Amino acid sequence: MAGGWAKDGAVSEQIEASISDELARLKARKQPVGASLTHCAECEEPIPLARREAVPGVKLCIECVRERDARFQARGGINRRGSKDSQLK
Repeated sequence: MAGGWAKDGAVSEQIEASISDELARLKARKQPVGASLTHCAECEEPIPLARREAVPGVKLCIECVRERDARFQARGGINRRGSKDSQLK
């Protein structure tokens, strides 16, 4: 298949690079450490033992985590190829 100036497999390489970058970003996120709290740091509700054992260092109850995740704002992706307009200039 004709790909213009791109070499064969360039699209696959870009996809793999994007996936690798995102996985590295996720692995670099700070993980909870230390002892889990018995009560939520935000609402003071008890955190169930099963959750404390499943997630070491947990500080929030499930409801507070859901509320925090609902406020999550997606970040913009990386445009590795650029627009065609920028390639023509």
